[in-house]
Amino acid sequence: MQYSGARILIETLIDLGVDIVFGYPGSSVLHIYDELYRQRKRIRHILVSHEQHAAHAADGYARSSGKVGICIATSGPGATNLITGIASAYMDSVPLIAITGNVPRALLGKDSFQEVDIAGVSMPVVKHSYIVKDIKELAFTVEEAFFVAKFGRPGPVLIDIPKDITSTKTIWYKEEGFFSPRRIRLFNKYRQKEFSGDEMKKAIALLSLSKKPLILAGGGIIRANAEPELKKLAEKINVPLALSLMGIGALPYNHYLCTGLIGMHGTPASNKAAQKADLLIALGTRFSDRVICKASMFAKTAKVIHFDIDEAEINKNIEANAFIQGDLKRSLKAFISMLSPRKESSWNMQVNKWKKDTEPKRKEKSLKPRFIIKETSKKLGNNSIAVTDVGQHQIWAAQYFPAVKTRSFISSGGLGAMGFGLGAALGAKLANPLKNVVLFTGDGCFRMNSAELSTLNAYKIPIFIVLFNNGVLGMIRQWQNYFHEGHLSESTLSPCPDYLKLCEAYGIRGFRADTPESFKEALGKAMAEFRKNRPVLLEVCIDPDEKVLPMVPSGKPIDEQIIN
Repeated sequence: MQYSGARILIETLIDLGVDIVFGYPGSSVLHIYDELYRQRKRIRHILVSHEQHAAHAADGYARSSGKVGICIATSGPGATNLITGIASAYMDSVPLIAITGNVPRALLGKDSFQEVDIAGVSMPVVKHSYIVKDIKELAFTVEEAFFVAKFGRPGPVLIDIPKDITSTKTIWYKEEGFFSPRRIRLFNKYRQKEFSGDEMKKAIALLSLSKKPLILAGGGIIRANAEPELKKLAEKINVPLALSLMGIGALPYNHYLCTGLIGMHGTPASNKAAQKADLLIALGTRFSDRVICKASMFAKTAKVIHFDIDEAEINKNIEANAFIQGDLKRSLKAFISMLSPRKESSWNMQVNKWKKDTEPKRKEKSLKPRFIIKETSKKLGNNSIAVTDVGQHQIWAAQYFPAVKTRSFISSGGLGAMGFGLGAALGAKLANPLKNVVLFTGDGCFRMNSAELSTLNAYKIPIFIVLFNNGVLGMIRQWQNYFHEGHLSESTLSPCPDYLKLCEAYGIRGFRADTPESFKEALGKAMAEFRKNRPVLLEVCIDPDEKVLPMVPSGKPIDEQIIN
């Protein structure tokens, strides 16, 4: 039977288990959109207001579900608008496929209308890219892209399809079933090689000599679905455990061994433990500068055991004494099986003392971020997903949101993309219809993505938005006050729009609070609206000089923190 390229594309996506795609149409993808219309009962398309947010939505969908996220854009500016979202997924190892249209093959390379070499433009921020120039290769390309995006270290993949490929017809025989012979061959091609037994023995020997070990868990644990192994490891050897921003949720925040966030805005307990440890067991983390701060002064007294799936991470930022490369779930299972249980030690007691010494002891009288996040989280319950934009509110959410479940905290960590949040939140909600999704955002970020309120309203996607409004770019202002002599250059956002009127224009209810008392009242009203399965926004007006603390100044080791 003859199929068009567009039909082959959509049939292949459906056969691979894709149920939702995010995108924005244009002339180069009209055949694809025509096929999406024909197959609308089998695959759902979400029309966003900007292509960047299609990529962020696919990202949020993927992070919260573990599936591959899909976004679609037309050629030229549509394709280039995806780049920020693709880059954010690349930095945080998110499995995502970006499908772009392009001009017909005969017009490629001729500076045609809306022609961009998107494969070249995206090259630094994708795991792999394809340009489909033969319709007979289209189905295989899509299938291989899935394996590339998902297997090994996950990441985004770009598929660029000229318009005439989508309109051309060819005889195509679909290989039935997810585990077709062709896909089994792809699995064998891309599956991760096993870890080295010699390196594992070296790691066991290092642990046996350690008196003050610390586990550092990153986003790789979550990508590998290795949270049960992480918990079993920590409890079996009774070792304190710190989390990177991407690792939040890998171990419940209230677990007795969890010391919380580590790094520039880490807890004193995590940062002190890293600097005093004699062994650091790093799991699925790339030792980013926001974790280690000054590399030459990070964990200087510690030997390092590094587990990671990516060989490129070996000794890249921190030198390892033992490196176990491979799938984290499998390698941790093997590691745990070789270990003997350890009893609690004076080291554990010291770390617990650091944890208790930094617990807040006074009641907050003004409207503070900790109070806002804690009270909102109580109302939403434990079966919630927190999504953030980037800035002060991002770190407050990382510090105070009670992440007890995996994939419950979603944030643009490596790229730090302002405007990430609303798209990612709607993607997370569509992937998890039975969970509450809350977006913590700031006024600076919200100005970049507020058009997606129309998407929430159009599809009736119930997201609870907490908008921290301080009238400034809060993190920039904080740095300017601390390190630039208080020169508040272009960090004041004025004039600010009336966000409640903006919500009203998009058909969404909004509420405002500026004191603890008015916050409780507004929270109750907002929750009543949210429980009707509707999106809602709660604007909280806070002091423009509210700080994110603790904070490690640039060039300082992680245990030299600004506390007050």
